[in-house]
Amino acid sequence: MSYNYPIDETYWSKEEIIDVVNFYSLVEQAYESSVKQDELLLAYTRFKQIVPSKSEEKQLCGKFEKESGYSCYRTVKQAKSASTGEKITMS
Repeated sequence: MSYNYPIDETYWSKEEIIDVVNFYSLVEQAYESSVKQDELLLAYTRFKQIVPSKSEEKQLCGKFEKESGYSCYRTVKQAKSASTGEKITMS
């Protein structure tokens, strides 16, 4: 990984930063190998508790995609349409 995660160190608590980084990490994992659907959706639910604004979510996920090439939106969309317990693999 040769890029930075988009996080808000001034506004978020240490726990919130860890939870957001975990979400980004699971999106990466979906592209690099696979991730459990329920684990990803749970991390996304927590991410939405920290970032409830749709515009802020788009901004952060857009920065993440620009840096990494990995799409939060497409990964979460695939996870939502997958069967419970299914592994998510992005390509």
